[in-house]
Amino acid sequence: MAGKLNRLTARQVETIAKPGRHADGGDLYLKVRPGGSRQWVLMFATIEDTPKGKRRKQIELSLGPAGGAGLSLADARAKAATVRAQRFAGLDPKAERRKAAAVPTFGEMADVYIKSHASAFKSLKHALQWQTTLGDAYCAKIRSRPVKEIDTEAVLSVLKPIWATVPETASRLRGRIERVMAAAIVARHHPGPNPATWRGHLDALLPKRQKLTRGHHAALAYDDMPAFIAALRARQSLAALALEITILTACRTSEVLGARWDEIDLDKAIWIIPKERMKAGIAHRVPLSPRALDILKALPRISDHVFPGQKHGKPLSGMAMEMQLRRMGRNDITVHGFRSTFRDWAAEQTVFPHTTAEHALAHRISDKAESAYRRGDELERRRKLMEAWASWCEPKAGENIIPFTKEGRA
Repeated sequence: MAGKLNRLTARQVETIAKPGRHADGGDLYLKVRPGGSRQWVLMFATIEDTPKGKRRKQIELSLGPAGGAGLSLADARAKAATVRAQRFAGLDPKAERRKAAAVPTFGEMADVYIKSHASAFKSLKHALQWQTTLGDAYCAKIRSRPVKEIDTEAVLSVLKPIWATVPETASRLRGRIERVMAAAIVARHHPGPNPATWRGHLDALLPKRQKLTRGHHAALAYDDMPAFIAALRARQSLAALALEITILTACRTSEVLGARWDEIDLDKAIWIIPKERMKAGIAHRVPLSPRALDILKALPRISDHVFPGQKHGKPLSGMAMEMQLRRMGRNDITVHGFRSTFRDWAAEQTVFPHTTAEHALAHRISDKAESAYRRGDELERRRKLMEAWASWCEPKAGENIIPFTKEGRA
């Protein structure tokens, strides 16, 4: 009887030759075809709705070939037990099988990895870096491919174009692809070995990256700011507006892209960035110049983010402003470099104290005695500084130099 379990023996599985179904019990059968091939099947009934009412339907679910290189008797019983558990839980075994067989794309696997490791990222900037490098900016060639098909050639197609030109980014990208592929292997979406492994694999195909020597980010000369802003305003894009806000506030890319409307008080002309989004882990008050206010007031509030991205609930891409510079043909400068431009201008063209500019950049004061003495963040003095900076940046036909008096030290 089919209701009794474990009726067959391993010997019988190998020797039964009579065509038909041979019960092992619990709806598990060894099916022998007239040609001699063997297959494990599970038989069960379902009730389905038809125009004439409910109808009982017999289902034969294949579990795989039997004998030889196929499933052993023990393996077949284990798979049958899994299907029985699914049915007991009210699940459709065929639908569950289709789900298990579905292989995600590399892009889907990368997105899942980033989401599941969100708590491990040091900051929003760090998370944005992962999203950017594993997104279309660098991985467009492989994001839509099933992750099981990602091989060494696919990884090289992403790395080779940038390996010599942006070696640090390329090296980090390789490491991130390796992490995503490791997760795919563990989840059995990829057979392995890991195609992005460096030692003993890619190191034989790519030149060793030169040891990084850190320097300054390429920056624009402050004398060129008015002309640059004029060219920037000719670009009608959200990225252009985000870049102008970044310049006017001297904030970091991640701080601007992560800005939310509930952080900004337009009436008081102040933007308070919470400590969770600051590199130093300290909340930062940003005074907003009249031009910065004009930009913010003109933006539509279609999202919680001031600069929303194409994906619902997500901010503008971490590469959006860099791409804006590239579209303007300015490969000679970087977004982060505008902070250096501001710092050089403040030091060479104004009489504001050193600490005022440092507070504007949200830098920690290195001198402990001075830091202890200046417990405030010099908000009102910084407001004058940022208004002067906005005035300097404003495109104008005449002289760009702005006179500063001792009142700047008030």
